[in-house]
Amino acid sequence: MFRFKVNQKIFEIGGVKIGGAPWENPPVLVGSIFYHKHKVVKDENSGNFDRGAAEELIKNAEELSSKTKIPAMLDVVSTSPNAVIKYLEFISNTTKMPILIDAPSKETMEAAFKFARDVGLIDRIVYNSLTAKSKDEEFELLQKYNIKSSIFLLYTERVIDVDVRLKNLELILEKAKNYGIDKMLIDTFVIDIPSLSAAMRAIIEIKSRYGLPCGAGAHNAISSQRKSFRERFGVDGTKACELSSNLAPIIMELTSSCTAL
Repeated sequence: MFRFKVNQKIFEIGGVKIGGAPWENPPVLVGSIFYHKHKVVKDENSGNFDRGAAEELIKNAEELSSKTKIPAMLDVVSTSPNAVIKYLEFISNTTKMPILIDAPSKETMEAAFKFARDVGLIDRIVYNSLTAKSKDEEFELLQKYNIKSSIFLLYTERVIDVDVRLKNLELILEKAKNYGIDKMLIDTFVIDIPSLSAAMRAIIEIKSRYGLPCGAGAHNAISSQRKSFRERFGVDGTKACELSSNLAPIIMELTSSCTAL
C-alpha cells in the first residue's frame, strides 16, 4: 500500500468524501447520464427523455452504492441550455448524489449554474471539467456562481507522456487559485490502452506532490476501441477487459507494497 509523505486532502461534496490516504475512504465511482446517443434521451436539444428509464438507472446505481458502500456521483451531460435545466430538475428530485455538470458551451454552463444556484444545489455541483486550455471566461463563470468544485482534466495529445500531464496540472492550479476553486478533483486522462499506464503513473505522482484526489476514466481504454475488442475477444472477453481496465488504477493504489515518495 502506498504511504505518501504529503498530506492527502479530503474534500466533501454533497455528503460524499473524496480523497485521502488509500485506507481512509473508498473510491468514488462516477456514472454518466444523458450523454450523446444515450438510449434514455429522445431529443438532445429539447431535453426530452424517458423519465422512467432514467429513474431506473439512477435507482440501480443507488442500490449498488448502498450494497457495496462505494459512493457514487452522476455526470450529467448536456448540449443545450433547455435540456440541462430539465435534466438537473429531474436529477435533483430523484437523487441526493453529487452532480457533475458536463456542458460544452458557455450558454449551457451558465444555464446549469444559474439553475443550481436558484434551487440550492451549488454544494452538490462539480464542474466537469477545466483543462490547461480553458479560457478565463470559463473560470470567471465558475466564480460568478460560486462553484467551488471542479474536475481538472489533464488532457494531452501526447497520450503516454506523464510529464505533460503534470505540467498541465500546474497550469490549471495556477489559475484556479485566483478564482476560488478549492475542491480540485484530478482526472489524469485515459483515451486508449497505452494512455492508461501513463494515467496511473500520473495519479501516483500527483498524490505524492500535491495530495489531491485523483482518478481517471479508465473504461476509455477499452470503450474507445470496443468494436475491435468484440471482434477479437467476443462480448464476454470485452467485458473482462473493461472490468480489468476499471480496476487497474484502484488495485495499483490500494494493494501495492511500494512507498511513493
